[in-house]
Formats: sequence, C-alpha cells, structure tokens
Amino acid sequence: MEVSKSIPAVHIKKQTQSFFVGRWGGRALLWLFLLITALLIVFPVIVTFLGSFMSNLEITKGGKIFPSSWHFENYKEAWVQANFARFTWNSLFLSGATTIGVLTVASMAAYVVDRLNFPGKAIYVAIQASTMFISIGAVVIRPQFELMVKLHLNTNLWGVVLILVSGHAYIFFILLSFLKGISRELDEAARIDGCSNAGIFWRIILPLMRPGLGVGALFTFCGAWNEYLRPLVFTMTNPNLQTLTVGLSYLRYGASAAVQTHYMMAGACLSILPLLLVYMIANRQFMHMTAGSLKG
Repeated sequence: MEVSKSIPAVHIKKQTQSFFVGRWGGRALLWLFLLITALLIVFPVIVTFLGSFMSNLEITKGGKIFPSSWHFENYKEAWVQANFARFTWNSLFLSGATTIGVLTVASMAAYVVDRLNFPGKAIYVAIQASTMFISIGAVVIRPQFELMVKLHLNTNLWGVVLILVSGHAYIFFILLSFLKGISRELDEAARIDGCSNAGIFWRIILPLMRPGLGVGALFTFCGAWNEYLRPLVFTMTNPNLQTLTVGLSYLRYGASAAVQTHYMMAGACLSILPLLLVYMIANRQFMHMTAGSLKG
C-alpha cells in the first residue's frame, strides 16, 4: 500500500519538474530569439555610428568596428558641406505639416465613418482599403507632378505635403479601430446636453483619441521624414527647398570626386536624431495604445 501511494506523488513531482523546465526553456528560447533579432536590427546602426567617427581611409580599408582615432570633426564638416541647417528645417516643415494634415483628415474621417451613417459609406471604406493594398510606386509621380503644376504648387513643398496627406489610409484605419473602443454613451450624453457632432468630436472624442493620435503622429512623421523621391522631383529647380534625405547625397563625393563615406555616415546619424526625439515623445502614447489593445 505504501508503494502504491508513493507512485502518484513521484509521478506528480516529475510532471511538475518537466512543466517548469519546459516553461523556463521556452522563455529562454524566446529571449534568445528576441536578443538575436534586436542585435540584427541595431548592429547596422551601431556600425554607422562608430563609422561616423572614422577617417575615410579607415572605413575604406574595413575590418574594424571601433575607430582607431575619433574624428569628431566629421559631424561639423557634414553639417557645413550638406547645408544641414537649411535641409533640416525643410524636413521638419514637410514632416510637421504632413503629420498635422494627416491626423486632422484621418481623425475626422474615422469619426464620421464610425459614428454617422451616410450613403456610400461602405464604398468609401473599400476605397480607403484599396489604396493600402494597391501600390504602383514611382508610376504616379508624373501625374501627381502634373496635377501640382495645374494647382501652382510644383515650386514649393506644399505640393509634396498635399500628396502625402492624401495617402492617409493607414492612419485612418488605426484611428478607426481605436475609435470603436470609445463608448457611444458619451456621444449620447453630450448630444442630450445640446452638443453638435462637431462639438462631440472636438471636445470629447479627440481628447480620448490621444494614444491613437500619438501612434499616428509617430508613423506619419517618420514616413514623411524618410520620403526621398517626391521631394527630389519637386525641388530639382530649387535646391534650397530640398529635404535632409535629398541633401545627404551632396556628401557622397567631395571636391576631388572622392567618395566621402565618413561624412555620409555622420550625416546619416544627424538625420536620425529628430526621429529619435519624436519616438521618445510618442513612445508613451504608443505603449499605452499597445497595452490597451492587449488588454482588450
């Protein structure tokens, strides 16, 4: 009888041990996978950052990650040669105006689609979705440019801003999904108090959408900041309006037609700083929205 009673206890003990071993083993594999993924993502950034302090000859020879001597003057030369002050302002203007325009249009569209009923609502949502899955890239540059010529917006960055604001479908669906989590009872209570649809949107809905707006601002700002082809096409006749991504190409070759890789790396690091600042500002809203979606 004692032997028969001890068998289940030993069996349970082995099952418990195997459970904890499997659980911690799974977590260890997960953390190992995440660590390897993070290293693969961060490694090019680290190499670029360290390479920005090397001499051009040292980068050309290769075989080193850490510079033998730190050349901090690379950043100064990159800032002066590429006219970074002007190009940075142009990029900030383009990204900021695009972000404000996209958030305004996408939030209002999401509110109307989620809260109101109107003819062609399903068609409008289908058109928005189709713009996300159908992309023909550079083919649309020419008709867009011709349209901006007719609107007399081809000689400034406002034409690029208008084009980028029109492609707001991704942010529209992000805000639409976030808006569905806001109770409609708030709308009804405000409407009983005599508030109009516009008043409900600006006074109630918009403040509650701050996490979604933060995420939308982060994606929109980064996308506009990294935009290259359209600013290049629209600013060919006026180099003073070129953005930072376009201006970085001026660092490729020096006066003697030699490749200036060290200056390009320094310029790339300088161009990343505004994106890091925007991410730090919007990170709290991004994490808040992510946590809310997981909780829901």
